Amino acid sequence: MEKFLPVFETGIIEILKTQPVLLLFLVLGVGYLIGKIRFGSFSFGPVAGVLFAGLFLGHFGMRISTDLQTIGFAMFIFSVGYQAGPRFFGVLKEDGARYATLAVVVACTGFGIAVLGASLLTLQPGTSAGLLAGGLTSSPTLAAATDAVQQGIVPVPEGWTKDQVINNIATGYAITYIFGLAGLITVIKLLPQWLGIDLVVDAQRLASEESADQKLVNVTTRCYRVTNEEITKLTVAELREKYWDQATVVTLTRDGISKQLGDYENMQLGDHLEVIGPRDFFVNVAPMFGEEILPEWRISDAIDTAQVVVLNKPVIGKTLAEIEIQRRFGLMLSRITQLGIEVPHSNNIELGKGDILTVVGNASQIDALGEYLGHIERDISETDMVTFAFGIVFGVLVGMLSIEIGGVAVGLGTAGGLLASGLSIGYLRSKRPTFGRLPDAAQWMLMEFGLLVFMAGVGLRAGGEILETFAQTGPALILAGIFVTIIPIFVGYWFGRKFLKIEPVLLFGAITGAMTSGASLAVVTNAAKSSLPALGYTGTYAFANVLLMVAGSLILLF
Repeated sequence: MEKFLPVFETGIIEILKTQPVLLLFLVLGVGYLIGKIRFGSFSFGPVAGVLFAGLFLGHFGMRISTDLQTIGFAMFIFSVGYQAGPRFFGVLKEDGARYATLAVVVACTGFGIAVLGASLLTLQPGTSAGLLAGGLTSSPTLAAATDAVQQGIVPVPEGWTKDQVINNIATGYAITYIFGLAGLITVIKLLPQWLGIDLVVDAQRLASEESADQKLVNVTTRCYRVTNEEITKLTVAELREKYWDQATVVTLTRDGISKQLGDYENMQLGDHLEVIGPRDFFVNVAPMFGEEILPEWRISDAIDTAQVVVLNKPVIGKTLAEIEIQRRFGLMLSRITQLGIEVPHSNNIELGKGDILTVVGNASQIDALGEYLGHIERDISETDMVTFAFGIVFGVLVGMLSIEIGGVAVGLGTAGGLLASGLSIGYLRSKRPTFGRLPDAAQWMLMEFGLLVFMAGVGLRAGGEILETFAQTGPALILAGIFVTIIPIFVGYWFGRKFLKIEPVLLFGAITGAMTSGASLAVVTNAAKSSLPALGYTGTYAFANVLLMVAGSLILLF
């Protein structure tokens, strides 16, 4: 080891200092590898991994360009706003307001504890923002605080420089983030047990009998002729209650006329059935209809897959049971996503603006559903780079605007401008689907890459100061971070149950959304053995991202 260090310091370090592209992607690659390390069911994830890799190399004086970090920051913040746009404004008008209220309660609790902790510990300027961001594991908070100092929106205390305050933000975040991540996951996992709540039972109780909360795999189409006389003695309602999985679609052809099975009272011998469903249905149920036959029509005409985006005002707030996708449109619903998170297929789930329904069936029927719900996307891979680029330009320009109040320039700053631009374009995209197209994969890439480039810069910057900061205030700062992480969870749960009357399995998901922690959501869904918690997560997530960004700038004033 002693022989290796001189070589590392004089050789590799010098190379990395002169090769910023090499340094950046080394931090990203090593960070991803660290993020994959698992301790039982716990893993750090890429954000923490990149932070740790940056801290290590930053200790040796390595840095990336602040301009590069700013570009990553811009892509990340704009993408956050774009993703949240459709649902953010909807939350303000719809029943989702109670989830928005929960997000406010969690954010304000964490904010208040961070301010109190910074005051009691007499932390250096900027550290309180790092404490809040790390304790709540909120990258938008960190980004907003850094930008507020860099842009001069928040005045720097006398005797301090911008770089010193930004370093304090970064080191405070790095020190508190570790427990913020591990502690949040641990508490979310153990709290139901401490409270005597069985999330599995609660999820089963909430799931209606009509739910189709299942993973649909190996979907295909087969045709049958009804030859089983016993089946004809049962009504269609009895068949559905006794045998159906509530996802499979059956089209019945009788006397040359094709209708959905639900339009008939019962089956008759000789009826032709076209079935679209998962493999299990063909193994366990379909053979009782009778003999399988070759289709008299082209199955290729019947099988199409498309994503339908919910945009039309009359259907927003309606449940899947009211939409009746299977009976009215003859389509099988295979997936529902909200804010990129897959949610259960429960018939009582309410559709919100921007929700994406993946359906399988006849192309003409998909077109009919698309016209009813909003917009259809088929095989779309192209990103509207014009809107994306000018959206960021517009956001930066808006962030530059300010007004003078009491001799102090007040404005949104780059972070606020980019967020506002992203929210606006995301919302306009929900109104006009052909505008500002940003497919899910491209959106994820821009957001993830932008965030990790920003985090690499944070880690490299904090690496040079973290040992000194930890020696001075480390233990006390970690303790304050523990309170910032834990207390909002308990306050959020108490407020959500007592005042908002949210069911536990949804509430735990909502709390993880209010703290923008996807890793914690995975813990809750695993514990509940259900995807129901995702409904709570998406209810708070969009609003929480905006709130925590605002909090990152405000806390610097205390």
